[in-house]
Amino acid sequence: MAYLIFKFLHVLGVVFLVGNVTVTAVWKVFADRTREPRTVAFAQRLVTGTDWAFTGAGIALTIIGGYGMLLVGGIGLADSSWLLWGQILFVASGCMWAFVLLPIQIRQARMARAFENEGSVPDGYWRLARAWIIWGIAATVPLVGALYLMIMKP
Repeated sequence: MAYLIFKFLHVLGVVFLVGNVTVTAVWKVFADRTREPRTVAFAQRLVTGTDWAFTGAGIALTIIGGYGMLLVGGIGLADSSWLLWGQILFVASGCMWAFVLLPIQIRQARMARAFENEGSVPDGYWRLARAWIIWGIAATVPLVGALYLMIMKP
């Protein structure tokens, strides 16, 4: 029973994590395309909020559930190549998120607070928006790879 509870937590975490990553990118891109300062600023606030709530919760649940399953199932961290590579891909994605995407989001959020009522979005914001989407896609690829490995177990 404990194994199934950890499995549920793990799957729920993956749903939160991958779901938020993809949906957030889509609606942020569409909000940015309006080029309307209030809409862009609102979307930027939501990116920050949903990242802490859903991405953060997704990461925590994925880790708790995954390592919980290993613990109660008596499985070693590197008992199989798919498990080892899944963890490596998860960490690679997390490093991109923590060291590249979060700093970009923080800078964008600060800029958005300043331009929300000023009338125009500065060029610096758009440069960061391009970097955010490129790095966001780059950080999503390893997540999808880890998901593939966890399901297919090649």
